Amino acid sequence: MDGMSESGKMGIGESDVFLDFQERLSRVAGVDRPVLIIGERGSGKELAVRRIHYLSHRWQKNLVAVNCASLPASLIESELFGYEQGAFTGAVKARKGRFEEAEGGTLFLDEIGLLPLEVQEKILRVVEYGTYERVGSSVTHECDVRIVGATNADLPELCRKGQFKLDLLDRLSFEVLFLPPLRERGDDIILLASHFASRMALECRRKELPVFSDEVVSRLMNYSWPGNVRELKNVIERAVYRSEGPVITDVDFNPFRNPYSKPQEKKEEKKEEVSTGSASSNGLEAMPLEDFSLARQQLDLVFLSRALEKSGGNQKTAAGLLGLSYDQFRGLYRKYRELLDEKDS
Repeated sequence: MDGMSESGKMGIGESDVFLDFQERLSRVAGVDRPVLIIGERGSGKELAVRRIHYLSHRWQKNLVAVNCASLPASLIESELFGYEQGAFTGAVKARKGRFEEAEGGTLFLDEIGLLPLEVQEKILRVVEYGTYERVGSSVTHECDVRIVGATNADLPELCRKGQFKLDLLDRLSFEVLFLPPLRERGDDIILLASHFASRMALECRRKELPVFSDEVVSRLMNYSWPGNVRELKNVIERAVYRSEGPVITDVDFNPFRNPYSKPQEKKEEKKEEVSTGSASSNGLEAMPLEDFSLARQQLDLVFLSRALEKSGGNQKTAAGLLGLSYDQFRGLYRKYRELLDEKDS
Protein backbone atom coordinates (compact mmCIF):
# COMPACT_ATOMS: atom_id res chain seq x y z
CA MET A 1 0.00 0.00 0.00
CA ASP A 2 2.98 2.33 0.33
CA GLY A 3 3.27 2.54 -3.44
CA MET A 4 -0.36 3.48 -3.86
CA SER A 5 -0.21 6.19 -1.21
CA GLU A 6 2.96 7.56 -2.80
CA SER A 7 1.29 7.78 -6.21
CA GLY A 8 -1.58 9.71 -4.68
CA LYS A 9 0.79 12.51 -3.73
CA MET A 10 1.76 13.11 -7.35
CA GLY A 11 -1.46 14.61 -8.67
CA ILE A 12 -1.09 18.23 -7.55
CA GLY A 13 -3.02 20.35 -10.02
CA GLU A 14 -6.54 21.47 -10.93
CA SER A 15 -6.13 22.89 -14.43
CA ASP A 16 -8.14 21.28 -17.23
CA VAL A 17 -5.03 20.25 -19.18
CA PHE A 18 -3.46 18.58 -16.14
CA LEU A 19 -6.67 16.80 -15.08
CA ASP A 20 -7.13 15.57 -18.65
CA PHE A 21 -3.58 14.20 -18.63
CA GLN A 22 -4.14 12.48 -15.27
CA GLU A 23 -7.40 10.97 -16.49
CA ARG A 24 -5.73 9.53 -19.60
CA LEU A 25 -2.82 8.26 -17.50
CA SER A 26 -5.14 6.54 -15.01
CA ARG A 27 -7.08 4.91 -17.84
CA VAL A 28 -4.02 3.44 -19.56
CA ALA A 29 -2.42 2.33 -16.27
CA GLY A 30 -4.80 -0.62 -16.06
CA VAL A 31 -4.10 -1.77 -19.62
CA ASP A 32 -1.00 -3.97 -19.74
CA ARG A 33 0.65 -2.36 -22.76
CA PRO A 34 3.75 -0.18 -23.37
CA VAL A 35 3.36 3.57 -22.86
CA LEU A 36 5.46 6.55 -23.93
CA ILE A 37 5.54 9.74 -21.85
CA ILE A 38 6.62 12.84 -23.78
CA GLY A 39 7.45 16.00 -21.87
CA GLU A 40 9.91 18.83 -21.37
CA ARG A 41 12.68 18.65 -18.78
CA GLY A 42 11.45 19.07 -15.23
CA SER A 43 7.81 18.51 -16.12
CA GLY A 44 7.40 15.37 -14.01
CA LYS A 45 7.87 12.45 -16.41
CA GLU A 46 9.26 10.14 -13.72
CA LEU A 47 6.36 10.93 -11.38
CA ALA A 48 3.94 10.10 -14.20
CA VAL A 49 5.66 6.74 -14.76
CA ARG A 50 5.46 5.95 -11.05
CA ARG A 51 1.75 6.72 -11.08
CA ILE A 52 1.23 4.37 -14.02
CA HIS A 53 3.06 1.58 -12.19
CA TYR A 54 1.26 2.01 -8.87
CA LEU A 55 -2.16 2.19 -10.51
CA SER A 56 -1.50 -0.98 -12.51
CA HIS A 57 -1.95 -4.59 -11.44
CA ARG A 58 1.86 -4.80 -11.31
CA TRP A 59 2.12 -2.38 -8.38
CA GLN A 60 3.32 -5.03 -5.92
CA LYS A 61 6.27 -5.93 -8.16
CA ASN A 62 9.38 -3.87 -8.89
CA LEU A 63 9.49 -0.59 -10.74
CA VAL A 64 13.02 -0.49 -12.17
CA ALA A 65 14.35 2.75 -13.71
CA VAL A 66 17.16 3.04 -16.24
CA ASN A 67 18.48 6.46 -17.28
CA CYS A 68 19.65 5.84 -20.84
CA ALA A 69 21.42 9.22 -20.89
CA SER A 70 23.71 8.37 -17.98
CA LEU A 71 25.11 5.10 -19.34
CA PRO A 72 27.82 4.75 -22.01
CA ALA A 73 26.54 3.03 -25.15
CA SER A 74 28.95 0.14 -24.52
CA LEU A 75 27.34 -0.61 -21.13
CA ILE A 76 23.63 -0.21 -21.82
CA GLU A 77 23.17 -3.70 -23.28
CA SER A 78 24.78 -5.48 -20.31
CA GLU A 79 22.93 -3.16 -17.90
CA LEU A 80 19.56 -4.05 -19.41
CA PHE A 81 20.03 -7.74 -20.17
CA GLY A 82 22.75 -8.80 -17.72
CA TYR A 83 25.85 -10.81 -18.55
CA GLU A 84 27.52 -14.15 -17.91
CA GLN A 85 30.83 -14.70 -16.20
CA GLY A 86 33.68 -14.07 -18.64
CA ALA A 87 31.47 -12.27 -21.16
CA PHE A 88 34.00 -9.44 -21.27
CA THR A 89 37.03 -8.18 -19.36
CA GLY A 90 36.02 -7.54 -15.77
CA ALA A 91 32.98 -9.84 -15.82
CA VAL A 92 34.21 -12.00 -12.93
CA LYS A 93 30.75 -13.32 -12.16
CA ALA A 94 27.29 -13.42 -13.76
CA ARG A 95 24.99 -10.47 -13.16
CA LYS A 96 21.28 -9.94 -13.57
CA GLY A 97 20.06 -7.21 -15.90
CA ARG A 98 17.33 -4.66 -15.34
CA PHE A 99 14.80 -6.74 -17.28
CA GLU A 100 15.37 -9.60 -14.85
CA GLU A 101 15.10 -7.27 -11.85
CA ALA A 102 11.81 -5.90 -13.17
CA GLU A 103 10.28 -9.35 -13.73
CA GLY A 104 6.51 -9.11 -13.25
CA GLY A 105 6.73 -5.35 -12.82
CA THR A 106 7.57 -2.25 -14.85
CA LEU A 107 10.79 -1.20 -16.58
CA PHE A 108 11.12 2.58 -16.93
CA LEU A 109 13.43 3.64 -19.77
CA ASP A 110 14.17 7.32 -19.20
CA GLU A 111 15.54 9.26 -22.21
CA ILE A 112 14.62 6.29 -24.39
CA GLY A 113 15.52 8.22 -27.54
CA LEU A 114 19.22 7.85 -26.67
CA LEU A 115 19.26 4.04 -26.86
CA PRO A 116 21.83 2.67 -29.38
CA LEU A 117 20.28 0.97 -32.41
CA GLU A 118 21.71 -2.46 -31.55
CA VAL A 119 20.09 -2.29 -28.11
CA GLN A 120 16.81 -1.15 -29.66
CA GLU A 121 16.91 -4.34 -31.76
CA LYS A 122 17.13 -6.52 -28.63
CA ILE A 123 14.35 -4.56 -26.88
CA LEU A 124 12.18 -5.03 -29.96
CA ARG A 125 12.61 -8.80 -29.57
CA VAL A 126 11.61 -8.59 -25.91
CA VAL A 127 8.47 -6.64 -26.81
CA GLU A 128 7.54 -8.99 -29.65
CA TYR A 129 8.45 -12.39 -28.18
CA GLY A 130 9.07 -11.82 -24.45
CA THR A 131 12.55 -13.33 -24.65
CA TYR A 132 16.20 -12.20 -24.49
CA GLU A 133 19.74 -13.50 -23.88
CA ARG A 134 22.30 -12.21 -21.44
CA VAL A 135 25.49 -10.80 -22.91
CA GLY A 136 27.89 -13.68 -23.50
CA SER A 137 25.18 -16.35 -23.38
CA SER A 138 23.00 -18.21 -25.87
CA VAL A 139 20.49 -19.28 -23.23
CA THR A 140 17.08 -17.72 -23.85
CA HIS A 141 15.32 -16.10 -20.90
CA GLU A 142 11.60 -15.38 -20.84
CA CYS A 143 10.37 -12.20 -19.22
CA ASP A 144 7.12 -10.56 -18.25
CA VAL A 145 7.83 -6.84 -18.04
CA ARG A 146 5.84 -3.76 -18.94
CA ILE A 147 7.97 -1.10 -20.65
CA VAL A 148 7.26 2.58 -20.08
CA GLY A 149 9.53 5.03 -21.89
CA ALA A 150 9.98 8.76 -21.36
CA THR A 151 11.70 11.41 -23.44
CA ASN A 152 11.61 15.05 -24.52
CA ALA A 153 12.85 14.11 -27.99
CA ASP A 154 10.82 13.93 -31.20
CA LEU A 155 10.85 10.16 -31.70
CA PRO A 156 9.21 10.15 -35.17
CA GLU A 157 11.88 12.65 -36.29
CA LEU A 158 14.60 10.37 -34.87
CA CYS A 159 13.08 7.54 -36.93
CA ARG A 160 13.27 9.67 -40.08
CA LYS A 161 16.94 10.32 -39.32
CA GLY A 162 17.62 6.61 -38.83
CA GLN A 163 18.42 7.07 -35.13
CA PHE A 164 15.42 5.16 -33.77
CA LYS A 165 13.84 1.99 -35.10
CA LEU A 166 10.39 2.58 -36.51
CA ASP A 167 9.35 -0.99 -35.69
CA LEU A 168 10.22 -0.42 -32.03
CA LEU A 169 8.40 2.90 -31.96
CA ASP A 170 5.32 1.18 -33.37
CA ARG A 171 5.47 -1.47 -30.62
CA LEU A 172 6.01 1.00 -27.78
CA SER A 173 3.43 3.58 -28.80
CA PHE A 174 0.25 1.77 -27.74
CA GLU A 175 -0.42 5.04 -25.90
CA VAL A 176 1.56 8.27 -26.10
CA LEU A 177 0.91 10.78 -23.31
CA PHE A 178 2.11 14.37 -23.58
CA LEU A 179 2.80 15.99 -20.22
CA PRO A 180 1.53 19.59 -20.22
CA PRO A 181 4.35 22.09 -19.58
CA LEU A 182 3.92 24.25 -16.48
CA ARG A 183 3.35 27.44 -18.49
CA GLU A 184 0.14 25.87 -19.90
CA ARG A 185 -1.28 24.94 -16.49
CA GLY A 186 -2.53 28.36 -15.36
CA ASP A 187 -3.40 28.58 -11.65
CA ASP A 188 -1.62 25.27 -11.00
CA ILE A 189 1.53 27.41 -10.84
CA ILE A 190 0.32 29.11 -7.65
CA LEU A 191 -1.12 25.88 -6.26
CA LEU A 192 2.23 24.14 -6.67
CA ALA A 193 4.13 27.19 -5.42
CA SER A 194 2.06 27.21 -2.22
CA HIS A 195 2.71 23.50 -1.74
CA PHE A 196 6.49 23.90 -2.13
CA ALA A 197 6.49 27.03 0.05
CA SER A 198 4.68 25.26 2.90
CA ARG A 199 7.06 22.33 2.82
CA MET A 200 10.09 24.61 2.80
CA ALA A 201 8.72 26.67 5.70
CA LEU A 202 8.31 23.46 7.68
CA GLU A 203 11.87 22.45 6.86
CA CYS A 204 13.12 25.89 7.97
CA ARG A 205 11.00 25.57 11.14
CA ARG A 206 8.97 28.66 10.40
CA LYS A 207 5.93 29.19 12.63
CA GLU A 208 3.76 30.83 9.93
CA LEU A 209 2.81 29.57 6.52
CA PRO A 210 4.24 31.66 3.63
CA VAL A 211 2.01 33.87 1.49
CA PHE A 212 2.90 35.54 -1.81
CA SER A 213 2.59 39.25 -2.49
CA ASP A 214 0.50 40.30 -5.51
CA GLU A 215 3.66 41.27 -7.38
CA VAL A 216 5.23 37.85 -6.80
CA VAL A 217 2.03 36.11 -7.93
CA SER A 218 2.09 38.18 -11.13
CA ARG A 219 5.74 37.35 -11.79
CA LEU A 220 5.18 33.64 -11.19
CA MET A 221 2.19 33.58 -13.56
CA ASN A 222 3.97 35.49 -16.34
CA TYR A 223 7.28 33.60 -16.28
CA SER A 224 7.84 31.02 -19.08
CA TRP A 225 9.18 28.24 -16.77
CA PRO A 226 11.60 26.53 -19.16
CA GLY A 227 12.58 24.15 -16.33
CA ASN A 228 8.92 23.47 -15.47
CA VAL A 229 7.94 22.07 -12.03
CA ARG A 230 11.54 21.32 -11.04
CA GLU A 231 12.50 24.95 -11.67
CA LEU A 232 9.42 26.23 -9.80
CA LYS A 233 10.36 24.12 -6.78
CA ASN A 234 13.87 25.62 -6.71
CA VAL A 235 12.61 29.19 -7.16
CA ILE A 236 10.02 28.90 -4.38
CA GLU A 237 12.23 27.10 -1.89
CA ARG A 238 14.95 29.70 -2.46
CA ALA A 239 12.48 32.54 -1.93
CA VAL A 240 11.13 31.06 1.33
CA TYR A 241 14.56 30.37 2.75
CA ARG A 242 15.74 33.91 1.92
CA SER A 243 12.67 35.69 3.24
CA GLU A 244 12.70 37.14 6.76
CA GLY A 245 8.94 36.91 7.26
CA PRO A 246 5.92 34.95 6.07
CA VAL A 247 5.15 37.31 3.16
CA ILE A 248 7.21 36.44 0.08
CA THR A 249 7.92 39.73 -1.71
CA ASP A 250 10.68 38.65 -4.09
CA VAL A 251 11.64 35.67 -6.24
CA ASP A 252 14.91 35.07 -8.05
CA PHE A 253 14.60 33.28 -11.39
CA ASN A 254 18.34 33.44 -12.09
CA PRO A 255 20.56 32.54 -9.11
CA PHE A 256 23.59 32.63 -11.43
CA ARG A 257 23.43 36.42 -11.91
CA ASN A 258 26.89 37.60 -10.86
CA PRO A 259 26.73 40.54 -8.39
CA TYR A 260 30.45 41.11 -8.87
CA SER A 261 30.51 41.55 -12.65
CA LYS A 262 32.51 44.52 -13.88
CA PRO A 263 30.71 47.88 -13.63
CA GLN A 264 31.38 48.57 -17.32
CA GLU A 265 29.72 45.28 -18.30
CA LYS A 266 26.64 46.14 -16.23
CA LYS A 267 26.52 49.60 -17.80
CA GLU A 268 26.77 48.24 -21.34
CA GLU A 269 24.11 45.58 -20.66
CA LYS A 270 21.76 48.20 -19.23
CA LYS A 271 22.42 50.53 -22.15
CA GLU A 272 21.67 47.76 -24.62
CA GLU A 273 18.41 46.85 -22.84
CA VAL A 274 17.23 50.48 -22.71
CA SER A 275 18.11 51.31 -26.31
CA THR A 276 16.56 48.11 -27.66
CA GLY A 277 13.44 48.52 -25.56
CA SER A 278 12.97 52.16 -26.60
CA ALA A 279 13.47 51.42 -30.28
CA SER A 280 11.08 48.46 -30.18
CA SER A 281 8.45 50.38 -28.23
CA ASN A 282 8.51 53.43 -30.52
CA GLY A 283 8.47 51.28 -33.64
CA LEU A 284 5.61 49.08 -32.46
CA GLU A 285 3.48 51.99 -31.31
CA ALA A 286 3.64 53.50 -34.80
CA MET A 287 2.52 50.31 -36.56
CA PRO A 288 -1.14 49.90 -37.61
CA LEU A 289 -3.14 47.46 -35.49
CA GLU A 290 -3.78 45.24 -38.52
CA ASP A 291 0.00 44.57 -38.65
CA PHE A 292 -0.10 42.63 -35.39
CA SER A 293 1.20 39.40 -36.98
CA LEU A 294 4.02 41.24 -38.69
CA ALA A 295 5.00 43.02 -35.46
CA ARG A 296 5.10 39.73 -33.56
CA GLN A 297 7.29 38.19 -36.28
CA GLN A 298 9.68 41.16 -36.18
CA LEU A 299 9.93 40.92 -32.38
CA ASP A 300 10.69 37.19 -32.57
CA LEU A 301 13.40 37.84 -35.16
CA VAL A 302 15.02 40.61 -33.10
CA PHE A 303 15.27 38.48 -29.96
CA LEU A 304 16.36 35.33 -31.83
CA SER A 305 19.12 37.27 -33.60
CA ARG A 306 20.32 38.92 -30.39
CA ALA A 307 20.39 35.64 -28.49
CA LEU A 308 22.28 33.84 -31.27
CA GLU A 309 24.77 36.69 -31.55
CA LYS A 310 25.37 36.81 -27.79
CA SER A 311 25.75 33.00 -27.57
CA GLY A 312 28.16 32.84 -30.50
CA GLY A 313 25.66 30.76 -32.48
CA ASN A 314 25.20 28.12 -29.76
CA GLN A 315 21.48 27.35 -29.84
CA LYS A 316 21.30 25.73 -26.39
CA THR A 317 22.94 28.78 -24.85
CA ALA A 318 20.67 31.09 -26.85
CA ALA A 319 17.60 29.19 -25.60
CA GLY A 320 18.77 29.70 -22.01
CA LEU A 321 19.28 33.43 -22.58
CA LEU A 322 15.67 33.70 -23.77
CA GLY A 323 14.31 31.56 -20.92
CA LEU A 324 13.14 28.89 -23.39
CA SER A 325 13.67 25.14 -23.52
CA TYR A 326 15.93 23.88 -26.30
CA ASP A 327 12.91 22.34 -28.07
CA GLN A 328 11.00 25.64 -27.92
CA PHE A 329 13.98 27.51 -29.33
CA ARG A 330 14.43 24.96 -32.11
CA GLY A 331 10.78 25.38 -33.08
CA LEU A 332 11.15 29.14 -33.37
CA TYR A 333 14.45 28.80 -35.19
CA ARG A 334 12.97 26.43 -37.78
CA LYS A 335 10.05 28.79 -38.25
CA TYR A 336 12.28 31.79 -39.02
CA ARG A 337 15.38 30.04 -40.41
CA GLU A 338 15.14 31.53 -43.91
CA LEU A 339 14.60 35.06 -42.60
CA LEU A 340 17.49 34.70 -40.17
CA ASP A 341 19.76 33.44 -42.97
CA GLU A 342 18.78 36.42 -45.14
CA LYS A 343 19.58 38.78 -42.26
CA ASP A 344 23.03 37.22 -41.74
CA SER A 345 23.92 37.21 -45.43
